[in-house]
Amino acid sequence: MPEGPELHLASQFVNEACRGLVFGGCVEKSPISRNPEVPFESSAYYISASARGKELRLTLSPLPGAQPPQEPVALIFHFGMSGSFQLVPSNALPPHAHLRFYTAPPGPQFTLCFVDIRRFGHWELTGEWQPGRGPCVLLEYEQFRPCPSRENVLRNLADKVFDRPICEALLDQRFFNGIGNYLRAEILYRLRIPPFEKARTVLEALKQHRLSPKLTLSQKIKAKLQNPDLLELCHSVPKEVVQLGGSWTSGTQRIIHPQARPLPGHEGHGEAFLSKQQPSSLRGPASKTQKSPQSLRKGRGEGEGPTQVGLPEHFPLEMEGAPPNGAFQKERMAVRAEVTCEKEGCPGNLQPGV
Repeated sequence: MPEGPELHLASQFVNEACRGLVFGGCVEKSPISRNPEVPFESSAYYISASARGKELRLTLSPLPGAQPPQEPVALIFHFGMSGSFQLVPSNALPPHAHLRFYTAPPGPQFTLCFVDIRRFGHWELTGEWQPGRGPCVLLEYEQFRPCPSRENVLRNLADKVFDRPICEALLDQRFFNGIGNYLRAEILYRLRIPPFEKARTVLEALKQHRLSPKLTLSQKIKAKLQNPDLLELCHSVPKEVVQLGGSWTSGTQRIIHPQARPLPGHEGHGEAFLSKQQPSSLRGPASKTQKSPQSLRKGRGEGEGPTQVGLPEHFPLEMEGAPPNGAFQKERMAVRAEVTCEKEGCPGNLQPGV
C-alpha cells in the first residue's frame, strides 16, 4: 500500500517525467471510475506535483496565451491500495488508467495516467491538503518534532487515540501523517516495542528522555544517530525508503511470525503482530469446530493428513514475508499439525511444539 515515501517518490516521478512536456485538451476520466469529472480544458498547460504525507497534489498550469484563459487548477490524490502515475504512449494506455492527461500536438503523443487496479484511490477537486492531517513526517520534520517540546505529538497525549495500542495510534494521520502499515511495523520492530503496548505509555517515556547538557554538539548528534527514539524513526525510516527508491522490502528488518494474528477489526490488512499473551480481546470468537474436527485436505499421494483442531480463526491465508506458493502451504500444514499434536497427542514421530 502506498505510504508517505511512495507518494513522495510519485511526485518526483511526475515532475521528472513531465518536465518540458506540454499537455493540452480535456482531462479524460475512465467511465467506470466513481471519482468526479475534472472540469479543466486548456490548449497548453504544464503539469507539476508535490506530496505531503499520504496525499499528492497535481497542479495543471496553463501557459501564457493558452485558451481559454484560466487560473491553475490543483487536484489532490489519495492512492488507496494500488494507485500510481505512469507516462505512456497515447496508443498504449495501461489497464485501469482512471484519469488521463494528454500531451498537445505536434510531436509524439504521450499520456500521464493515474492507474489504480483496486480502485480504492480517489481524487478531489479542492486543491487543498486535507484539514486535520498533521505535519508530514518526511518533509516537515521540524514541525512534526519541534525541539525540545515535540509539540505535535507530546502535547496532545491526552487525546483518546493514545488510549489505543501504539500500533493503532501510529496510523492516526493527525499525528503521524505518512506512516502506514509497513512503516509502523518497521519502527516498532527496530525499537523492540510490543505493538499492543498502550500508546500513551510509550510516548510519555519520551518526555523524560534528555541528553546530558555536558555533551558537545557532535556527541549529541552521534547519540541521536545511534539511539533514535520512536519519533525520530518516524522521520528516518521513511527517508531510508526514499533512498531505496521505494524498494522497502529489501531494506526493512521486521520479521512476521508464521502464527502472527492481524489486529482485530483489521483482518484484511497485510500487517500482523504476534501477541504471546493473547488477551481475551484479541482472541476473536470462540471456535465452534473443536467438537467436530474437520479433516485436512488430502496430501499429494499421501492419504489424509491429521485433523484440524482449534486452529485460530484469524490464521491468515497469506502473509508478507512468507515462503512462496507450495512452501507456504507446507508451513501452514506444519502449524496445523502442531496444533493437532498439542490437542490430541502426537501421531507418529511428531513432537509437540516442534
